[in-house]
Amino acid sequence: MPSDSGDKEKKSRGTLVLLWERFLESLVDRFSEARHEKRNRFILLFLTSLLLTFLIVPSQQFMAVNFKAGDIATSDIRATQDYLLEDRPLTQKKRAEAEASAPYVYDLDAAAAQEVVRGFEKALTLVREAGNSGEAVDKGRLSDGLREALGINVSNAELGALSRVKSDSALLAEISRLAGRIYARKIVADRQRFMSDSSHGILVVNSQTGEAVGAGDYLVSSIEPADARKLLTGMKLAEGGSPGDLAIIKGLLAKTLQPNLVFNREASEERKRAAGSAVRPVLFQMKRGEMIVRVGERVTEEQALKLQKIFETRRGVNKMFMGIGILGLLLVLFYFPYRFARKNIRKFQPTNKDIFLLSLVTIYIFLVLKTGLIVSTAMGGLLPYVNTADYYYLFPFAVGTMLVRIILNSEVALVYCAICAPLLGIMFDNSIFMVIYALMGGIVGAHGVRQCKDRGTIYTAGLKVSVVNLAMALSFQIYNDSLFTMQTIFCALFALAGGLINAAFTTGTIPLIENLLHYTTDIKLLELANLNSPILRELMVRAPGTYHHSVLVGNLVEAAAEAINANPLLARVAAYYHDVGKVSKPLYFIENVGNGENKHDKLSPSMSALILISHVKEGAELAKEHRLGLPIIDIIRQSHGSALISYFYQKAKNMATPDVQSVDERDFRYPGPKPQTREAGLVLLADCVEAASRTLTDPTPARIQGLVQKIINNIFIDGQLDECELTLKNLHEIAKSFNRILAGIYHQRIDYPEPAYKEKEKGTGGKKPVEDSVSEQAKAPSDRDEDVKKGSGEDLKRLGIQR
Repeated sequence: MPSDSGDKEKKSRGTLVLLWERFLESLVDRFSEARHEKRNRFILLFLTSLLLTFLIVPSQQFMAVNFKAGDIATSDIRATQDYLLEDRPLTQKKRAEAEASAPYVYDLDAAAAQEVVRGFEKALTLVREAGNSGEAVDKGRLSDGLREALGINVSNAELGALSRVKSDSALLAEISRLAGRIYARKIVADRQRFMSDSSHGILVVNSQTGEAVGAGDYLVSSIEPADARKLLTGMKLAEGGSPGDLAIIKGLLAKTLQPNLVFNREASEERKRAAGSAVRPVLFQMKRGEMIVRVGERVTEEQALKLQKIFETRRGVNKMFMGIGILGLLLVLFYFPYRFARKNIRKFQPTNKDIFLLSLVTIYIFLVLKTGLIVSTAMGGLLPYVNTADYYYLFPFAVGTMLVRIILNSEVALVYCAICAPLLGIMFDNSIFMVIYALMGGIVGAHGVRQCKDRGTIYTAGLKVSVVNLAMALSFQIYNDSLFTMQTIFCALFALAGGLINAAFTTGTIPLIENLLHYTTDIKLLELANLNSPILRELMVRAPGTYHHSVLVGNLVEAAAEAINANPLLARVAAYYHDVGKVSKPLYFIENVGNGENKHDKLSPSMSALILISHVKEGAELAKEHRLGLPIIDIIRQSHGSALISYFYQKAKNMATPDVQSVDERDFRYPGPKPQTREAGLVLLADCVEAASRTLTDPTPARIQGLVQKIINNIFIDGQLDECELTLKNLHEIAKSFNRILAGIYHQRIDYPEPAYKEKEKGTGGKKPVEDSVSEQAKAPSDRDEDVKKGSGEDLKRLGIQR
């Protein structure tokens, strides 16, 4: 029964894993649809930015209880970050003082005397026009005109006096003289209030220009309208009419006198508001980790104020606007560096699947760091002698960049690190130190795993990250003038441990990515390079000739890849698997036939070509079934490019009759695509060269060199290398490498004193055999004098060499 339950549990787990993998595959396939590529990438960008916004926005990590003065604290409460908070009561007090000290504003009409003269000039003009019209005077209309000109009602006596003026210019000159003298004293509506305002402080502003003017002797010379009229009574109009009329006109002038220094209430209020606004908020600072109140203590007024201010700064609208700002910043940081890299960095060409991976890795890393932030805050209460910020040196900042470098390439890793480092700085309270720490750790970690061929390389890279972390931690302590403190020891220890934590996270995450997203890393390639893998063992049993051919091709491409600085591991592994599609029909390929019947003799050339071409598609499907990874599958599809199957093409042309449609060359070409990478081009070249080298009857170095050069030239002329990055210099290095390896394979041996075996010709019965010759055991000599030779043959058997 226990075994049955265990089997059921394993089966259920396997089913869940399979369902999860299918879900991820469908998600990646849907995301990778070419017709919606831009839309899908934008959706993924927005969703990733939205999720990261929730992770980056500071969370409510302190007690949500709104403590009041006199309450008892139920736990230790520390400041989770640096705070610069406003002391509102003190700020309001200072602003009220500034508003109270703001001066009152008075408007000065410097042109008041001229306005009075212009009013009398207009009144005289109206009177003259009415008298000279020759028609009956409309007194109502005239009175309205005079009221508009002088601003007061004019009596009949005053109207008569104006109509009897002898000289308008003389009268206006006299009015200008008297008005100028009166308004020079500055007329105010309420002199007592003006004196009170003056003691507080006044600002006199020219009403026409809006500029401030000097107060002068306004406090002494200013008068009220009644005093101005009394002052005018002692003055005399000397010219312009009879004394009686001039006396009436002087009375009219007295009534027109109005204050020219007027209190401006609106401007005074604006001055108050400006003075209050000019007062900067009174701030007090709280440092990260500062103890605000301890458990069991009675909350004081100051502590309650601090708790209230922190609570207010981290809730509601402020947090919403912060989130919107971070979301916008994320979109900008993700999009524009990505566009720059796509346009300017040659090897920065991430596919949709790669972008999906980058999104998952980013969310995963930020989730881990957010959890670390929460834990470190809690540790601050458990271990108060350790600064909360010291724990940050333990965090795995470099994991994301190391993963991207191992799975993708250096260019993508560098851009990824440059984007994530500022975001981490924002997440850690806008700390520039965290930006530098994350950036340098990521760069060093990515450099350390650049040739990651085993798990130990990751931990070596982790040690390098530890050294750099230690150097930066000490530099930060020196910068903050905290080198000779207890915190430096904690920082150093945590920084050293942080590199190993990065390595541990990276090591544990890579298998998940390889299995769930089907990526092929160098570590995975090393596993696939094992010749005892199931698919290669099946190839060895069912198609031994193809297996041996693939191994030789692997040797060729590995040496050539090292010569041109390509990826030798990827090239070798891809060569091992490039012909696995032949395992389904091994006897249709010459290397597996031996001395048997050639099955193509009974097929038409077109059918033979279809069978040969089909092994590419079958190999890709087999590789996908065994999860060999996309790079291997791509090279399998590209290993033959769009090359022509020349033997069957020529055979078809020879068999074609003139009255039948000509043979289409496209039917005898592989479907492609042509090699897209240097590794794929190497596999194509090595495959052709190794197969052709078997046709050499006397493989001397010179013949090998000529054959290699001919094969490479033909492939180049056929355009099979047009879409990969192999240069002419690369082709020269590849040819030299192939010559060296093939010369080692087909090297000459010295003749033994007696042949180890003899060749016996075998008749073909009129039919061309697949192989040119076969080996046969030598006949044993009957003469007893040949015992020594027989003993030599037995020695060869013991060495594993068959005679």
